[in-house]
Amino acid sequence: MQQKIYLLKPQISKFEIEFVNEAFNSNWITTEGTNINGFEDDIQKYISSKKEILALNSGTAAIHLALILLGVKKNDEVICQSFTFCASANPILYLGANPIFVDSEKETWNMSPFFLRKAIKDRIKKKIKPKAIIVVNSYGMPAKWDELNSISKEFEIPILEDAAAALGSKYDNKFCGTLGDLSVLSFNGNKIVTTSSGGALICKNIETKNRGLYLATQAKEKENYYSHTEYGYNYRMSNVLAGIGRGQMKRIDEIIIKKRLINDFYKKILKDFTDIDLHSESSKVFFSNFWLNCILFKDNRDIQELILKFKKNNIDVRRLWKPLHKQKYFEDYPFYGDNLCLDLFNRGLCLPSSSNLTKLDVFRICDILL
Repeated sequence: MQQKIYLLKPQISKFEIEFVNEAFNSNWITTEGTNINGFEDDIQKYISSKKEILALNSGTAAIHLALILLGVKKNDEVICQSFTFCASANPILYLGANPIFVDSEKETWNMSPFFLRKAIKDRIKKKIKPKAIIVVNSYGMPAKWDELNSISKEFEIPILEDAAAALGSKYDNKFCGTLGDLSVLSFNGNKIVTTSSGGALICKNIETKNRGLYLATQAKEKENYYSHTEYGYNYRMSNVLAGIGRGQMKRIDEIIIKKRLINDFYKKILKDFTDIDLHSESSKVFFSNFWLNCILFKDNRDIQELILKFKKNNIDVRRLWKPLHKQKYFEDYPFYGDNLCLDLFNRGLCLPSSSNLTKLDVFRICDILL
């Protein structure tokens, strides 16, 4: 059998090993240490922002903390993009709040400004003003941030930017992760930068970061004994895992260049096939890290049969996101849209996109596809 081609495979270098060894040699293998602070500083410098970074143990934890910091409580409503992974919306339920799902638009596949506005107006008409809006930069493609932020300001509802897969992507030359009132990143094993598992909360100021850090470390008071006035969470990142992140940040530009070259190569091979669209930037305002390369067939076909053909040839592929409003435990919550996101799910596929993918690998993938 031919060598397996993974959908997304992390690449580790000597830099990651050096930082992890430093954590072990210094015996800082807890949720404190120089790697954590260094990793936060590395991200801040990379995104060229004065915003404050809080390293956490997952992107989901970051979303949960962000919603708390935005004041979301039981029975509140939070608008969320439907075309995304469940981790974007699950923390809404953690807080006893109610998700309101909004459809995608066709250029970026992210939240539709048209249906966002419609949803807000209808919820206000029903006497329930949403407390927050969760916008996702799906597959590394930036959303339509000018329009979305304009709506956010008009109705005075803050945006939580889910940039889990979008580190290095830009909208109008501004880094994803800096475009919302609060933003989150993920460093899961399949992301652009990995810490094995991990995430980050990006805050506007040090006061918000300090509040987040307090909640992420079990809400311990500054006493010489364990004193708590409210409950917190065990959400801080490990110093060992932060070492992996520090090594990855040394190579992030190289990783994104490779990702974009892979997208270019897919584009060249598929350009003459009119029944397949490769998800691409619609204008120069958008700069994607192409975390995943996604295709859309012009017509409906048996996607599952195609996936089995890839599997038989030892190649990982994956369906696009099944919309959250079509997931069983979310299906009773309101949805605003015309089901473009469901159409994407029915006609789309994610292709292998690891940064070490070779031209021969891409030819092998496209041979089966075509």
